[in-house]
Amino acid sequence: MPRKKVVRPIVWLGDSKKQLKKTPEEVQKQMGGELYLAQVGLTPPHAKPLKGIGAGIFEIKDDYETDTYRLVYAVKIGTRLYVLHAFQKKSKTGVAASKKDVALIARRYKQACEMEKENQS
Repeated sequence: MPRKKVVRPIVWLGDSKKQLKKTPEEVQKQMGGELYLAQVGLTPPHAKPLKGIGAGIFEIKDDYETDTYRLVYAVKIGTRLYVLHAFQKKSKTGVAASKKDVALIARRYKQACEMEKENQS
């Protein structure tokens, strides 16, 4: 008998869901499909580890027309998937996220860890 897929619930932190909704519909569909893969325990094809903040943080990148969109999520915090940030990359030089975006992701990661501790008690 096949095993039932466990779909991890998503917790959207800050305005991440609102920001994703501002992106083009094609980007929303791409990100949504990739998030679903993460929810069922798979690594989405456009996801790469985001280093320097914490374990289990991934970034999905989608190029659409002349713009780049990113969605950052954490999977190694309990049983839920935490979406930490969704944004359009503004800088045309370099691949790194801005210091402001990285600081926001770090704050939300810390918040997610605290939420998970509260959820377990």
